[in-house]
Amino acid sequence: MDRIEELRQEIDAYDRRIVELLNKRAQCADDIGTIKRRLDLPVYVPSREEQVIAHVQTFNPGPLSAEAISRLYERIIDESRRLEQDNFHKRNTT
Repeated sequence: MDRIEELRQEIDAYDRRIVELLNKRAQCADDIGTIKRRLDLPVYVPSREEQVIAHVQTFNPGPLSAEAISRLYERIIDESRRLEQDNFHKRNTT
């Protein structure tokens, strides 16, 4: 049982770091939304989203499958797009 607790604590530390990194990533997406608004660029760019997923898969040594990485990043990209859109629309209505 000691080993299980050690592994759980390790997972907790990873989760804390993952949340920290996701928030930093989200801030970048929010900043991108600001820039796109200023330049009148589209928020949704399917080719860029495909590029991100393909790129992160090159970092994957396993045990997660390529499909698992794709599913995870689809959710992360969905949230990044929502932040960009919220930023874009919020500032366009003020």
